[in-house]
Amino acid sequence: MPDLHILLDVGNLLRRIKGHNVANERILVVDDGRENREFIIKYILQPNEYRALEARDGVECLEIVRREPPDLILLDLQMPRLDGVGVLEALRRDGLSIPVILMTFHGSEDIAIEVFRMGVRDYLKKPYTTEEMLNAIENSLAEVRLRREKEALTMRLLNANRELHTRIKELNTLYSVGKSVAALMDLPQLLARVVDAAISMTGAEQASLLLVEGSALMLRAIRRRGEQHAQATEESAQDRLADRAVSTARPVMLTPQQLQQLRQINPHAPSASLYVPMLVGSSVIGVINIENLTQGTRQFTDNDAALLSALGDYAAIAIENARNFYALEEMKEREKMQIRGAFERYVAPSVVSRVLQAPQAMQFGGTRREISVMFADLRGFTAYAEQHPPEQALKLLNTYFALAADTIFAREGTIDKFAGDAVMAFFNAPLEQPDHLYRALEAALALQAAVAQVNAQQGVESLAFGIGIALGEAVVGNIGTARAMSYAAVGDPVNVARRLQESARPGQVLVEEAVIAQLGNRVVARKLGEVQLRSRRGAVVVYEVQEVL
Repeated sequence: MPDLHILLDVGNLLRRIKGHNVANERILVVDDGRENREFIIKYILQPNEYRALEARDGVECLEIVRREPPDLILLDLQMPRLDGVGVLEALRRDGLSIPVILMTFHGSEDIAIEVFRMGVRDYLKKPYTTEEMLNAIENSLAEVRLRREKEALTMRLLNANRELHTRIKELNTLYSVGKSVAALMDLPQLLARVVDAAISMTGAEQASLLLVEGSALMLRAIRRRGEQHAQATEESAQDRLADRAVSTARPVMLTPQQLQQLRQINPHAPSASLYVPMLVGSSVIGVINIENLTQGTRQFTDNDAALLSALGDYAAIAIENARNFYALEEMKEREKMQIRGAFERYVAPSVVSRVLQAPQAMQFGGTRREISVMFADLRGFTAYAEQHPPEQALKLLNTYFALAADTIFAREGTIDKFAGDAVMAFFNAPLEQPDHLYRALEAALALQAAVAQVNAQQGVESLAFGIGIALGEAVVGNIGTARAMSYAAVGDPVNVARRLQESARPGQVLVEEAVIAQLGNRVVARKLGEVQLRSRRGAVVVYEVQEVL
C-alpha cells in the first residue's frame, strides 16, 4: 500500500500543476551536466508549459542572456570556462536584473550568503525534489509576472485612451504650476497665480477665485478677458453657482442648454462656465471659476473639471500653508513681544535683541551655570527718607536706581530685582559672557563713580552704595509659576554677594579671595583679612576692589 504522505505530496503537485497560471515564461537552464538539464526541462519545465532554453556553461549563458534575456535563470555553481559566481558578476556589470536560482552539489552557508548578496533569488542544493524546484521557480517568477501584468495593463490603458499623451503633458504642466503655487507664502500673490494657472491650463477667457470667509464668499482674485495677469481684490460675491459648488463640494458645470436659457435672461452671460471647489480634507475653503465669454467658443469638459480640481487641491494646500505661515509669524511676533516684555525691564537692550533670536530662553525652569553676582545697597537712604517727604525720597531713590541700571546694562548684565534701597544683578546669563567677572567689577566701580558725581550735583553727601560681588555656580532661569514668574538666579554666590554687601561700608566694593585669584593682575585690591559673614560657617578672606585694569 503506498505511503499516505507520498500520495498527499503527489496530489498537491498535480493540483498545483493543474492550477498553474500559464505565463509561457522563458527559463534558461545553465548546467554542464546534460542529465541535469534534461531532467529539469523534461520533468519540471515542459509539464508546466514553460519555454526552456539551455546552456552548457557560463559563457553560453551570457551569450543567450545578452541576445534575448530570459525571465529566469537556473544556474549551476560549478561549471567549466565560467562558473556561476562569474555569471552573477557579469550580470551585475551589465546591469541585467534577471531572477536567478542557484543549484549546487557543494553548497555551504558562506556560499549562500555570498550569492544572495549578489542578487540570487533562491538557492537549491542538489539533489532536490521536483516540488522544491517548482516552488523555487514559482516564487522567483512572481515579480516577473507582476511586472508583465503591469506592462499589459499599461498597454491596455494606452490603447484605450488616445489622448493620454496630451493628458500627461497637462499633468506635467499642472505639476509645475502646483510647485510654483505651493512655494508662495504671500497670499494675494498666491491667489493671483492660481487664477493665471487656471487660464493657462484650460484656455479659458476669464477666471476668478473666491474664498469662504465666515459665512460669505469673497472674490479675492480675478483675471478678465483681455488682461495679461490676474489681480488680487477683496469684494463680497453673490454667485448662486459658486454657492452650489461650496454646498455640494462638487464641480458645477453648466450645459449648453442651461447657458442658452441663462443668456435669454442675461445677454452678457458666459457661453461656457465651470466652478470647482477647493477642499482641505472635507471642508471647502473656496471656489475656482473659469468662463468663456465669446459666443461659439468651446464648452468645458470633464477633463477641464479634473484638471481644475487638481489645481484646486494644490491651491487649497498652498492657501492653508500661507495662512499657517501667517499664523506662525504672528505667534512668533507675540512670543517675541512676550520675551521683550519679560526681559527689557531687567536686561540690557542688546541682550534682549539676542535673546529674541533664541526664544527657548524663556522656557519655564532654569539651568546651572557659573555667574558673577553683584549686590548693591544704598547706604544712608533710610535716614534720608526719614528727613524728607516720601515723594522727594522716591525721586532720589529712582535716580540712584537709574544709575545702577545704566551701569549694569552698559556691561550687558541682568538685573534680578530691586528690593527696598538695594539692587541685585548678575552676569553671564541669559547669554554667555566669558569675561563676566570683569564686567561685574567694572560695573560696581563705575556705579560708585557715578554716585559720587550725582552726589556732587545734588548736594548730597550721605548716600553711597555698599557693594558685594561673588563668583560661583547657580541656577538661572524663569522662577515662579507659569502665570507669574521672573528671571532670577538662585544659589550660593547670591548669598555670599549679599553678605559681602552687608559688610561693605559706603563706597566699598568687597569680594572674596577667589575673585582676586581668578582676575590676577587685572584687578587692584586691598586685602582686609578674614571676615565672618552672617549665616556662614567659617570666616572668608575679603578684599576691597579699588580698580580693574
